Order: sequence, then structure tokens, then C-alpha cells
Amino acid sequence: MAKQSSLHEFHISHGASFVERDGWLLPEHFGDPAGEYEAVRSAVGLIDRSQRGLLQFTGPDRVSFLQGMLSNDLRPLKTFDGQAATLLTQQGKVIADVRVLCAMNSLYLDCWQNLKDKIIDHLNRYLVADEVEIADRSEQYATLSLQGPKAEALLLETLGPGDLPAQPKQHAMVTLDGAAVCVVRDSHLGETGFDLIIPAASLPGSARSLSEAGKSFAAAWVGEQAQNVLRVEAGIPRYGIDFSEDNLLLEVGLEQAVSFNKGCYLGQEVVERIRSRGHVNRKLCGLLLEGQHPAQPGDPLRANGKNMSGQRRQSRQRQECRDRR
Repeated sequence: MAKQSSLHEFHISHGASFVERDGWLLPEHFGDPAGEYEAVRSAVGLIDRSQRGLLQFTGPDRVSFLQGMLSNDLRPLKTFDGQAATLLTQQGKVIADVRVLCAMNSLYLDCWQNLKDKIIDHLNRYLVADEVEIADRSEQYATLSLQGPKAEALLLETLGPGDLPAQPKQHAMVTLDGAAVCVVRDSHLGETGFDLIIPAASLPGSARSLSEAGKSFAAAWVGEQAQNVLRVEAGIPRYGIDFSEDNLLLEVGLEQAVSFNKGCYLGQEVVERIRSRGHVNRKLCGLLLEGQHPAQPGDPLRANGKNMSGQRRQSRQRQECRDRR
């Protein structure tokens, strides 16, 4: 049975229609996908990201252990910094893409919940003599996201005066309705964005507060349909849709998640071999297609009268299609 967010009834009251994805029952839209799209582009979109997971790493060897497992360089991170990273196989293929958050005495990996168990199993295979403890905090916290040019103004209106994180992936601790909340600056849809990692018990109250405060900012709740259009337009790949464990890291457009100077990590030899060769044989890319309707998965692709569909499937390229409404 698909999991439901604790905001399921709240979403129903806001007119949500649902779709099952990655083991979760998620709002597909709230009655007006085009309006939801415009809210993110011109105002602010509110997004339930309860399908995100959170893993906490403690112990004296947490940095050195993850430094040897992740594709990005953790050494420059200071408290309240963050970065994108990936977890790779020995063959350089992507097990998962994650967001690393550096706290005072912990490191956190923020990931899709459907990849969480795979990440834990993979890391435990290599956790032998290191003093590291992995704790799954996914049930204790949930994430709400604000995406759009007025996201920062809405947050300041809701939270009151204070400093929000200034750089991508940086985070800060704030108070919302009496609950301690971690706010992370991060864009998922090509606009200014913030994620609020909220204690699970406080999620419904926080959603109501943001929804009420958002009325004066023309905020709207945004479902999967509009999110996917915005994400594709922004060129932001999604695991399980645009790439998978069948893909090499440098094939999938996640260059911001890799350091070429950090030294050895699992899969690094393959990544470096590709970099020194100068290219990959196939790479995820965007295409701007003519027409009035967006392409759907499996649609045939033709260029200059030539059928390119077989090549497209073979290379697993993503079509970035702008819906010209």
C-alpha cells in the first residue's frame, strides 16, 4: 500500500487529486496545474516533500567515512553548510543522489525515501572499523518546500525578522509555531527556494501557517504535474525518471555533485578515467521541441525525417519539453 503524507486530508481539503509515485500517494495537482506552474514562476509554490528521507551520521569517523563514499568533497564544509553529492558503485554508476547537511555534531544525508534502504545497505557493507553510527530520522521529520521569487518574503513574513541561509544548500535553525525547524536554501524548480525540515508532529500546523500567510503572496500548493514541468525546464534531473543505477555519474548532468580534486572515493577511478578522456559516449540532455503539446515517455522522436527513437531509448536521454500554452 502506498504511503501517505500526514497532510493527506489537508491536501484533499485544498482540492488535490493524487498519483502514486515511488511508493507514495502524492498530490498530482490541486485542480489547476497551469495556475500552480505560474505561482512558482511569479509568486511562490508550497510543496509537500514528505517522501524525502533523512539519515543522520554521528561518531568521530563520520567525515572520513563519508569522504570515502561520496563523490563530492566534504572537507570544506563548515557547520550549517551543505552540498550535493552522489553515492556510486565501484563501476561509477549512481546508486543515489543526496544532499549533505553539516550540523554541529552530525552529518545528514537528505535523500528520496525509496532509496533510503538501498543507501543504508550499501554503506553498511563498507562500514567495518570506522566509528560511525547511522540513524534513520525519516519518520521523525518531514519537509515542506517553498519555491518561487516570493519564497523568501513569505518565509520572513511567517518567521519574523532573522537571517535566512544565503548560499545554496546552506541551512539555519529557526522557530515556526514553537517548533525547531531546519531551513535549507535550495532550488528544485529553477526559482528561489527553501526547504523546511520540520518535526513530523508539527507538520500539519506548519502547513496551515504557511498556507494562511501565503494568501497575501498569491501562494499556491503545487502538485507533481506542475513540478515536473518546472523541473524539466530548469534542467534538474530526477532519479528514477531521468537516470538510475544503470547510468554513470558523468552521464546524468550532476557535475555539481562531484569533486575532481578530492582524491579516492568509491567509483572515483571510473569518474576520473572518463574526465581524462574528455567525454562520455552518451549524456542526459534537454531538447526544445516544436508543437503545442509536451512529449510523453515513449513518444517517437524524429529529426529531419529520421526516426531517432531507438537511439533515444538506448541513450536514455531526457526530453526537456516546454509546454507552449
